[in-house]
Amino acid sequence: MNAVVEAAVIKQHLIDPEICIRCNTCESICPVQAITHDSRNYVVDASKCNLCMDCISPCPTGSIDNWRTMPRVRAYSTDEQLTWDELPPELPQEAFDDLDEAAQSVVQAVAEPVRDLTGQEAFNASSFGATLPPWSAAHAYTNLYGPKAAQKTVTATVVGNVRVTEVGRKAGSDYDTHHIVLDFGAMPFPVLEGQSIGVVPPGTDASGRAHHARQYSIASPRNGERPGYNNLSLTIKRVLEDYQGQPVRGVASNYMCDLKVGDKVEVIGPFGSSFLMPNHPRSNIVMICTGTGSAPMRAMTEWRRRLRTSGKFEGGKLMLFFGARTQEELPYFGPLQSLPKDFIDINFAFSRTPGAPKRYVQDAMRERAADLAQLLQDPSTYFYVCGLKSMEEGVVLALRDVAQGAGLDWDSLGGALKREGRLHLETY
Repeated sequence: MNAVVEAAVIKQHLIDPEICIRCNTCESICPVQAITHDSRNYVVDASKCNLCMDCISPCPTGSIDNWRTMPRVRAYSTDEQLTWDELPPELPQEAFDDLDEAAQSVVQAVAEPVRDLTGQEAFNASSFGATLPPWSAAHAYTNLYGPKAAQKTVTATVVGNVRVTEVGRKAGSDYDTHHIVLDFGAMPFPVLEGQSIGVVPPGTDASGRAHHARQYSIASPRNGERPGYNNLSLTIKRVLEDYQGQPVRGVASNYMCDLKVGDKVEVIGPFGSSFLMPNHPRSNIVMICTGTGSAPMRAMTEWRRRLRTSGKFEGGKLMLFFGARTQEELPYFGPLQSLPKDFIDINFAFSRTPGAPKRYVQDAMRERAADLAQLLQDPSTYFYVCGLKSMEEGVVLALRDVAQGAGLDWDSLGGALKREGRLHLETY
């Protein structure tokens, strides 16, 4: 648990609902589970937040970096925050006049290790995730368009929409994944591999409010899906049920998957300044993903492929661990088969293949322990993990096991991976 020194006045940590793109980065990285969300807003529980600041730098929009000086007894509850469309103003001085002088100090926090039910310190996979980009990463432009920018959105035109899965896990075309290409025409929209954009669906929600933007990782390299054009691509899965299997029609995913060539889309962003690829020669990249978490991995792979074709860059080893329920649900399965074996080392893991045992990306990683151990020891190796939150702990534990199996000190190595921007976690 976390011990918080009581004070009559606190500096309350809040998330700005106007510019939050609901990417789940803050909730996934918070070490004390102070951040939660519903279908509308992400919020911070003042009784749990210990002001550790771990969530600040990874936030792609800056929406997480907001504070209000509050009497503790009047701290905004999570239920109250869930109703907000914008942040409240600072309280006037009169709100503090009845507090004695000694009590007017900002709360300080002391974090204790999180422990499991056995009393042992729990393994916190997110604590090893880097918040800094690789030292050789290109400069990323962020927040060029958005609620707080000079121009709130930019209009893109759909120039391609292709299905990239064979069939879904249910018969028919409902459960599918699309590769969508957007062109920005003459409007500037520079992006890098590993960044994301926000798509603003038209219309309003059940309460009559405009839909908030949904975040999607960019699946194309920095010079576009079609080189020399101002375009990018996305990998989007049609959502028709929630994580509990209950029917729900994803607003943005269905809107995007149903788009036709020539349709217009309102976009904000770009976002992200840490989940970026290294650019120095002979740097190795290990990519671990599931489903549409393959989008940034496709972008990185394609950029390295184009560099290789040009003959102007000596790239290091590329290694991919790609998981899905079945082969049919794996995006880009066909194109991946045509990539040269001496260019990229591909390892698939399928968890629902009929007649076969369940196999996850962490299982495939352990099978390649000898190769991964060598890469872990190379300071020019960078690891990228993208997919559902549930995969994060298994993947980082697999890296730990590989390291320890090779006689490496994980605490030292894990700290270096974080400090040097070499292990990036982007789960949702």
